[in-house]
Amino acid sequence: MECGALRLKSNGNALGAGRGKKKAAKDKARILEHIVSSKKQEEEEERGLDKRTPALVAFEKMQEKRQVERVLKKALKTYKERVEEFNRHLDALPEYHDIPKVSWTK
Repeated sequence: MECGALRLKSNGNALGAGRGKKKAAKDKARILEHIVSSKKQEEEEERGLDKRTPALVAFEKMQEKRQVERVLKKALKTYKERVEEFNRHLDALPEYHDIPKVSWTK
């Protein structure tokens, strides 16, 4: 058995002292690296180093355009109008789609 001084966590010589701060600093560094790398990727795309085909670029532009149109279309209607439209749709369906009433007493 070794005899020596008792090491407490509050002691600066302890093995676990200061680990949290180093980890936090590393996390911040990783986040900054990620932000910088994403900015570099955006810059490369703007410079023309994009490896997408012209058809793929056109497809993505159309996807974005359609998505914006959908958002604007939904934004024009209020909740009440959407509910009324849904109820009209349900009324237009044939009764075949109705759930039959089940009763054990009758």
